[in-house]
Amino acid sequence: MSSAQAILATTRAAVSRWRVLGIACLAHLLHDGCGEMLYLLLPFWQREFALSLTDVGLLKTCYSGALAGGQIPAGRLGERWGERLPLVAGTLLTASAVLAFHSAAGSLVLGLLLVLSGLGASVQHPLSSTLISRRYSGPRLRLMLGTYNFAGDLGKVAISALATFLIWQFGWRGATQTVGVLCLVTAVVLFVALAPTRAGRAQQDQAACACRSMLPQSIRRRGFAMLSAIGFLDSTARTGFLTFMPFLLVGKGAGPAELGIALSLVFGGGAAGKFVCGAFGAKIGLLRTVVLTEVGTVLGILLLLVLPLSFCIASMPLIGVVLNGTSSILYGTVTELAPPGREARAFGVFYTLTIGAGAVAPTFYGAVGDVLGLNGSMILIAAVLLLVLPLVSALRPVIHHH
Repeated sequence: MSSAQAILATTRAAVSRWRVLGIACLAHLLHDGCGEMLYLLLPFWQREFALSLTDVGLLKTCYSGALAGGQIPAGRLGERWGERLPLVAGTLLTASAVLAFHSAAGSLVLGLLLVLSGLGASVQHPLSSTLISRRYSGPRLRLMLGTYNFAGDLGKVAISALATFLIWQFGWRGATQTVGVLCLVTAVVLFVALAPTRAGRAQQDQAACACRSMLPQSIRRRGFAMLSAIGFLDSTARTGFLTFMPFLLVGKGAGPAELGIALSLVFGGGAAGKFVCGAFGAKIGLLRTVVLTEVGTVLGILLLLVLPLSFCIASMPLIGVVLNGTSSILYGTVTELAPPGREARAFGVFYTLTIGAGAVAPTFYGAVGDVLGLNGSMILIAAVLLLVLPLVSALRPVIHHH
């Protein structure tokens, strides 16, 4: 191959990688944004359909349960059919469900539509992560997965803001119609942009798997189990903290305005944290970054218990960074510990555990808070995060072996 041909091949490979990263970010932005939009719709549904708070909670569970339960089947579909068709089909299913919200006549229909929407959204995490992992490796993979996760948080902000404006202008039915059409357009973009390139993909798979082929299966399994345990504990603590942190601030005298500012700051810091910590992990390594983020989160939680309200609000961006930063580091390591050719399934298992953990955490920590008080629940959340540290220590030989 001549030098000109080599340069052309390298350029085409780089363009392909950036295109796939952009498509994965678009899918993450859309699906996470649609999931976040539900928080805006639930109060309107409660009033219009005369729902109890239990009914509202069950509706959210319909979506979250389907989202968590569909991760592993989506990974298996990706292994059998490739990522393109399941990803497009899932986006079409979400689009159809969101469009159908407009004609829902009661809570039973809404529950069914939310299950369908959650199933459609479930394909995105394992398949988009696999698409990225096929084209990047090592520290750069963690950086790109951090970018991908940042896009998801950006979608939560952007589509929630869009839905808020649309609800104000056209009501919730008009808002869901517009967002549903946006989902349909995204499905078309995914179908066109992810045109199959089987030969190129095979070469990419071979290159991506080469760095993992020498890792013994027993070590890989042990490492993946410990990584999943870290993800599970981190997710329970993160969701528990975000659920009950507003109650802690209210106890310090926060009103609606202060709560809105605090939540905006912690979510903004969390979005930045997924990107920043992904880049930071590429510089200093996985294990050091996880230790820093988890210890930083523990210190932040404990400081919130004693600081006055103004200092609590000022600390929210930094707490958001360390609170959300761990996940970006963990996602990149899933690929390194997955069996070659089974990345989508591994991501499916990992996302099932972390999303499922986030679903049960509020109930668990709420029950603890009823017994020990709010401060006791927060201290338990910090203690759970400290359990990550021995797991990180146990994971160290696996990473070094790799």
